[in-house]
Amino acid sequence: MAEHFETPMLDELENGPWPSFISGFKRLRDNHPEERIREVANSLLGQLEHSYETRKGYWKGGTVSVFGYGAGIIPRFSEVEHKFVASKEFHTLRVQPPPGNYYTTDMLRQLSDSWEKYGSGLITFHGQTGNIMFIGADTDNTQTFFDEINDYGWDLGGAGPDVRTGMSCVGAARCEQSCIDEQRIHRTLQNNFTDDVHRPALPYKFKFKISGCPNDCQNSIERSDFSVIGTWRDDMKVDQDAFKEYLKTKGRQYLIDNVISRCPTNALSINDDDTLAVDNRNCVRCMHCLNVMPKALSPGDDRGATICIGGKRTLKIGDLMGTVVVPFKKLETEEDFESLVEMAEEIIDFWAENGLEHERCGEMIERIGLVNFLEGIGVDVDPNMVNNPRQSSYVRMDEWDAEAEKWFERKAEEAAG
Repeated sequence: MAEHFETPMLDELENGPWPSFISGFKRLRDNHPEERIREVANSLLGQLEHSYETRKGYWKGGTVSVFGYGAGIIPRFSEVEHKFVASKEFHTLRVQPPPGNYYTTDMLRQLSDSWEKYGSGLITFHGQTGNIMFIGADTDNTQTFFDEINDYGWDLGGAGPDVRTGMSCVGAARCEQSCIDEQRIHRTLQNNFTDDVHRPALPYKFKFKISGCPNDCQNSIERSDFSVIGTWRDDMKVDQDAFKEYLKTKGRQYLIDNVISRCPTNALSINDDDTLAVDNRNCVRCMHCLNVMPKALSPGDDRGATICIGGKRTLKIGDLMGTVVVPFKKLETEEDFESLVEMAEEIIDFWAENGLEHERCGEMIERIGLVNFLEGIGVDVDPNMVNNPRQSSYVRMDEWDAEAEKWFERKAEEAAG
C-alpha cells in the first residue's frame, strides 16, 4: 500500500467528545482486510485534506448510469486524480430502503458484503433523501453492484428531476399514536410511480413522505411535495383512571404547567372531580398532551389522513410548508388507496404540464395561485385550506354557515347546467 497521506487538519476533527467520521475513514484505511479498500480510504483522506487546505472542492459531475435507468447514481470524478489516484472515481448509488426502514440483520450483511466487493465500504443509513447511500464506486463497478443487489430485491432510488424515494415513519408496528397504515401507503405510492423514479421527466423533484400521526416524525409537511399525515376526526379518547394516576404521581401543578397551560387552543381543563375535560371542537391535534400522557390519551377511532401539497426547502422562493388540499381522507379500502394514487397522478401531471424548469410543485402553486391549482386537479375549495384561520382577521366566522349554503347552492346550479 502507498504511504499514508498526512492529514493534520482532518486530525483536528477527531478532537472533542463526539464521534468523528474521520475516525471511520481511518479505520477503513488502517484495518480493512482488503488492500483495495485501504488504498481508496487513504486516497480519499488525502483529497479531503487537500480540499481543507485550499478551501476548494475537487469533485465534478458527469454521466454514470445502469442499463435502463436514468437516475439513482450521483457521479463524482476527481479533478486532482493525478495526486489521489485510488479515489479518482467516487460515485454514490442511491438505493431505496424498505418502508419504515425495516431490515433484517441478514439483509444488512448481504448488502455490506456486496458493497465491499464492488465499492469503498462507506455506507450512510440514510441520506437526506431517505435512500441508503453507497458512497464510493468506480464507473465499471456501478453496474455489477446494482445487478447483484437487484437480483436479491433492491432497487435504485431517485435523483434529478423525477419522483424521489419515498419515506415513511416506523408507524403502527412500534408507535401507539399511529392513525394509518404507513407502510402500505408508502409501498402503494412508490410502486405506482416506479417508472417516474427511474426515468427523469419532470420539472424538478417530487417527494412523497408519510407520517402516521400529527407528530409528523418524517417532517413531511415541510420536506415533501405530497405529504400524508395520519389524524382522526372524532373525539380524542380519554382514560380518566389513567389521568387520575398521572395526577397522583406527577401532581396537579405539574400537569397544569406542562399540559393544560401548553394547549395552544386552551382545549384542556381539569374538573373538580379530578377528571380531564377536553373541548374536542377546538383541539388542533398538536399532539403535546398525548405525548406527555400516552396512557391517558389516545387518538380517536375515526382515523384517516390529511393530504398536504407543496412543502419544500429554499429554492426559487423561501421554505414552504405543505398546504392542506384534503383535510381528511379515509385510507382503509382498496378503493381508498386507488383514489389516493389517482390524486397523486393528477397533481404530478398538472405540475409537469404547468411547472417551470427547476420549479417545485409548491413554488408553482405560489405562482399560479391555490384556486387555479385546485381547479386544475379537480378538488373543490374547502374552508380547511385557509392558512392559520384563527389568526386571519379577514375571515368572518359569524356568517360562515350562511355563506357556505350559498356556495353549495351555486355549485348545485352549475352542476345542473
